[in-house]
Amino acid sequence: MEPLGDRLELLDLKVLFTQDGAWRHGTVLPLKSRADDALLAGGSVQHTIVVRRTGMDVAWFEGDRWYHDLVAPARPGIATSPVDDPTAAASLPSDHPIAAIPLAHRGGQTVSILHGTATMLAGAMAVHRRLRTGGVFWCAGDIAWTVTQFHGIYGPLAHGDTVVMYEGTLDQPSQTRAWDIVARYGVESMVTTPSVVRTVRGWARELPEVSELPSLRRVTTAGEPVDDELRSWLGQAFASREVDVVDAWGQLELGGIVQVAGGGGDDVDAVPDCGVDIVDAAGMPVAEGEAGEVILRLPWAGTMVGIEGPQAAIADAHWTRHPGSYATGDLAVRRANGRMDFLGRTDDVVSISGQLVSLPEVREVLADHPFVEVAAVASRKDPDLGRSLVAAVSLSAEVGPDPDLDGVAVELMDTVREVMGGLARPRAVLVLDRFGGGLGQLELSRAMALLATPDRAGTPRRVTWEQVVAAAGQ
Repeated sequence: MEPLGDRLELLDLKVLFTQDGAWRHGTVLPLKSRADDALLAGGSVQHTIVVRRTGMDVAWFEGDRWYHDLVAPARPGIATSPVDDPTAAASLPSDHPIAAIPLAHRGGQTVSILHGTATMLAGAMAVHRRLRTGGVFWCAGDIAWTVTQFHGIYGPLAHGDTVVMYEGTLDQPSQTRAWDIVARYGVESMVTTPSVVRTVRGWARELPEVSELPSLRRVTTAGEPVDDELRSWLGQAFASREVDVVDAWGQLELGGIVQVAGGGGDDVDAVPDCGVDIVDAAGMPVAEGEAGEVILRLPWAGTMVGIEGPQAAIADAHWTRHPGSYATGDLAVRRANGRMDFLGRTDDVVSISGQLVSLPEVREVLADHPFVEVAAVASRKDPDLGRSLVAAVSLSAEVGPDPDLDGVAVELMDTVREVMGGLARPRAVLVLDRFGGGLGQLELSRAMALLATPDRAGTPRRVTWEQVVAAAGQ
């Protein structure tokens, strides 16, 4: 519960909302219990508001309140205080914070960005005009994903659309759940990540009984690049006629999506122009086919309004690197058809299934484990997630002279998952005899990705430093 405790301490909250529990992968997660554990470290929280969702037993402490008790109407005959209407909306400035969202690792510091209420809604509503087709709208993504919060809930509701929300994962109670949701509610437009689409495609190969879904008209992918093969499959898999498939790009600091490409329809240019360009280190536009950093030359309404935590590095990264423009930190190349292909980040952060994961933070978690002497982390292409992590470690004397490498790998992977979540969990662990010299970070990362490819059996496996050097030269 360390990450949640750190977040609570950073935000200086007075009230925390949670549930007794929540369903995921067919089991119940004890959310109230986890919140209680995080609050044991202290902090400013005075009241915990609990939604009764599963009916499971929960511990009760001073300051805990049931949500249904707080919103229950007063019983007839009980006097109420002569105050203003408690249901009236509060009058707040347009940039009053509506969300504080943590960034991936920033030099060992916990940093969150703040989004304003009206500013975020302005961006979300402008983008929603491009994502919708007029009917029921569904964002098939985790609620922690910024796109789900802003473009799956706030934007469509502010626009007056009907929104589908679901609990759990798309493989429970069966792997037909995505089809079932679209069919049951007549979903016309949906947003999701390419990783979710890859997973559903794998299920579809084993589900010949899945029916066509004529209601679905448009699917938007966001959070990571989508390849042409996956885009083609997606355009034909769910419906009796070809679906309009569009590709969206944005980032957390900008409030989610800011650009939508592909597809057809009269609203293809509905998203306001944010002046997207690709430039070199000097801020000059690069030629077609050359890699550079993506910048925004025009203001965007949904841009963050503040930062919680150390601010100097964040301000420098976004606003001072290319004066007069917003520097995103994303690397991309522009193709002949005008489409941008994203290549990664300028920092040690990688997008996995639409979520940013910090390589230094994963490395620190591994290095803090008593089994590990030295650790390194790299990313590689992944057929399911788009990209995933691979770790290389040299072991400490704590594991003994003849350790069970499978057991060690599982222990290290589970430790990362416990601290940082499942997407940060390395998919493979290489055990090195030592970390030598002669390789830069890029060379080491390339060698790790090559040695830990899925078609190489024996992961976790023992690897010598000489093998790493040889792989870096391939």
